[in-house]
Amino acid sequence: MKETDPLIFDFEHFLISEGDELNTVRSYIYDITQISQFLRSQNKKFTALSTHDLRCYVRTLHDAGLSPASINRKISSVKAFYRYLMRTKEIQDNPAQDLELQKVGRKLPITLSIQEVTTIIESADEKTPLGLRDRASLELLYAAGLRISELLGITVPDLDRIQRLVTVVGKGNKQRIVPFGKKAARALDEYIVKARPLILKQRSSSYVVLNVRGRKMSRMGFLKILRKYRIRAGIKKRVTPHMFRHSFATHLLEAGADLRAVQELLGHADISTTQIYTHVDREYLKEVYREHHPRA
Repeated sequence: MKETDPLIFDFEHFLISEGDELNTVRSYIYDITQISQFLRSQNKKFTALSTHDLRCYVRTLHDAGLSPASINRKISSVKAFYRYLMRTKEIQDNPAQDLELQKVGRKLPITLSIQEVTTIIESADEKTPLGLRDRASLELLYAAGLRISELLGITVPDLDRIQRLVTVVGKGNKQRIVPFGKKAARALDEYIVKARPLILKQRSSSYVVLNVRGRKMSRMGFLKILRKYRIRAGIKKRVTPHMFRHSFATHLLEAGADLRAVQELLGHADISTTQIYTHVDREYLKEVYREHHPRA
């Protein structure tokens, strides 16, 4: 096993301390380790690289057949790493600062219809403790437009079931408060009062979404649950937790919600990230037009 560069090791611990999601940290470290292997073959070090060297590395990614989106992810990792090296004064000049991102067409997010969301949620069997847990989790995921990491990180004190508000910690450890509706509130009340104590079995946990052992639900565990209800609902296409978030934003905009308000609800730092959902809305309108206009 090759020894990890101390700079990469320190960078990993810095990302964790900053509150970055585990998957994001893993992606960064994977990308930086990959360029480290390239540097070994060139007999060069991170602290001695020029912008030209980094562009040469990007060319090798092109030659390897990587897509522009994949290359951009690696460039973003490199930029983050060199910002860290500047911060820790390992380097005086940032060679990644002028590294250009590749041009790539922006993919429209895949969404579920209101009927599909409803069918999946209502597939949960509310006669069992685990069914009540699943119903409450799915209701809240859609009602508040949460990321899967946000949903699984919610603790009981984060929920205000009277005011119907939930406090979540999003990307970059940023906290926001999001409202949720009556149906989610009812499902949460049923779960927390009746089912959660039965799942805990006198064990202790502050997390809302628990696995069968009374511990915090894992991402993989929730994906299995979602797959079960997708199949039970008779939906053939692949369904991910993030599609509930995409659907949340799209359905709000279709109903006339203000773009800035949706930005706040989603916790987007930049409104351009939220604007992608206006394109989804336009695609929906085009589809309706094509299907129903006599001269479409």
